[in-house]
Amino acid sequence: MNSDEARKKIIFALDVNGVAEIDRYAALLSGKVGMFKVGKELFTACGREAVQTVLRHGGEVFLDLKYHDIPNTVAKAMVEASRMGVRLANLHALGGAEMMETAANAVRSEFGDDRPRLLAVTILTSSTAETLRRVGIEHPVDQMVVRLARLAQESGMDGVVASPLEIGLIREACGPDFLIVTPGVRPSFAAVDDQKRIMAPAEAVTAGADYLVIGRPIAKASDPAAAADLIVEEIAGGCP
Repeated sequence: MNSDEARKKIIFALDVNGVAEIDRYAALLSGKVGMFKVGKELFTACGREAVQTVLRHGGEVFLDLKYHDIPNTVAKAMVEASRMGVRLANLHALGGAEMMETAANAVRSEFGDDRPRLLAVTILTSSTAETLRRVGIEHPVDQMVVRLARLAQESGMDGVVASPLEIGLIREACGPDFLIVTPGVRPSFAAVDDQKRIMAPAEAVTAGADYLVIGRPIAKASDPAAAADLIVEEIAGGCP
């Protein structure tokens, strides 16, 4: 894998405070990473301007708002996300088949091929078997992830967000063309922090991840651009 291919795998998590910080990181990293993730905290604080700021710098956006509501509400929200010109947008697979199907059909009907790719969140990387048991889910984490991935694919989703530890199982269940976006990735130089189910970048890509969501290892580095370059080198050097 060459450096440009490796760079496109990286989604930088914009877990920052305000438009000035978005502007700084977008300017600094637009040529260093493949995409920028705008999540709930940032979007709640800055709204559409968060997305627009990244786009002004020529970056692409993964809008990570994890919608989970009644089908009609989620469908309308996903259509509005699509209007902003984002590359990826997501919802929670636990919202069920009807919710996912309604959203997928609405986006495709409105935008056709000129639309974001739609992802379903399976099980959060901070979750464990005990976390699931306490909300009444008795199946093991890996079984739930595969079950939700299959449901998402059947419901018209383009891919899923899942822990790197389940990449192989999802590939086996859903095939080579189903997108897998993987948080819980930590390069060799970074701390684990609060993620429970993690993997190194090259290992995750080799296992079949299409995109890696990486935030703190880049943002907390004294030189974020250099940290991004190190991760690119780690992926390119560790992947055939």
